[in-house]
Amino acid sequence: MDKVAWTRRMLFGSQEKNGWIMNLVLYALLLNIAYLYLNPLFYMVSTMFKNQVDLLDPSVRWIPRSLEWNNLKLAWEGLNYVQGLVNSLTISGLGAIFHVMACALAGYAFAKFNFPGKSILFGLLILSFLIPPQTIVIPMFLLIKELGWMGTKFAIIGPAMFGHGIRGSLFVIIFTQFFRTLPKELDESARIEGAGSLRILLNIVIPLAKPAILVVFLFSFIWHWNETYMTALVVGPENTPLTLSLNNLQAVLKGFYESEVDNMFNETIRMSASFLIIMPPLILYAIAQRWFVEGVERTGLIE
Repeated sequence: MDKVAWTRRMLFGSQEKNGWIMNLVLYALLLNIAYLYLNPLFYMVSTMFKNQVDLLDPSVRWIPRSLEWNNLKLAWEGLNYVQGLVNSLTISGLGAIFHVMACALAGYAFAKFNFPGKSILFGLLILSFLIPPQTIVIPMFLLIKELGWMGTKFAIIGPAMFGHGIRGSLFVIIFTQFFRTLPKELDESARIEGAGSLRILLNIVIPLAKPAILVVFLFSFIWHWNETYMTALVVGPENTPLTLSLNNLQAVLKGFYESEVDNMFNETIRMSASFLIIMPPLILYAIAQRWFVEGVERTGLIE
């Protein structure tokens, strides 16, 4: 290989690997995209450690002159963080678990069984995913009231037990598409050995469906965590999750400041509270992101 061809290959790459220029372009693009997503988080962390002097000083952009740790303490107390965290974990965790159980059963039925009206029901399932949730608020409110769940955590967890709730139809579709990729020979060989449908699902299909289970669990957990509209309508004050506690933070903070002027410039406290609220989902995703990305690829969500 002559020097010109070697130089061209090193700069622009070949079929086997990228060259320096292609790698530089790729890394520059990825860094810019990462910055767009991480910039709000960097701003939040920077602001929550500022005092009011640094907050109002235009010369202080990212790095405060001194770290104000009291902001986190005030936000912790203002959010009633421990109780709010327990409520959020209970609603999000149980809602995600029930979604996985109910939607896996429905997805297996759509993928592996033939029954009258199957295509119509699956079409209605897709249609229910497209319907704006605000249009069914009143029927859901009346149903929850009739069931006696008003003001309790079951107002949000209960619908997930039946595969409904937040984006339940999408989770059924995810499981259906994943179960359709499994070879029919697995079911046929198990039935020859005398296994029933439930045993096949529990002993064969579910162990193979770990990627779909992880994707559905994480999606359901995050969407339950961030749900505020329906939760504000049907959940009582004693069961308030962290996301709703942020709305009440302004009133709580009035007792922490001596003057109304100080209370007006409490962005540092609000940023601290926001960081405390998003920290548990960030930790969960940081732990599970490797398997989550693999699960998204295997369940066909990219397509």
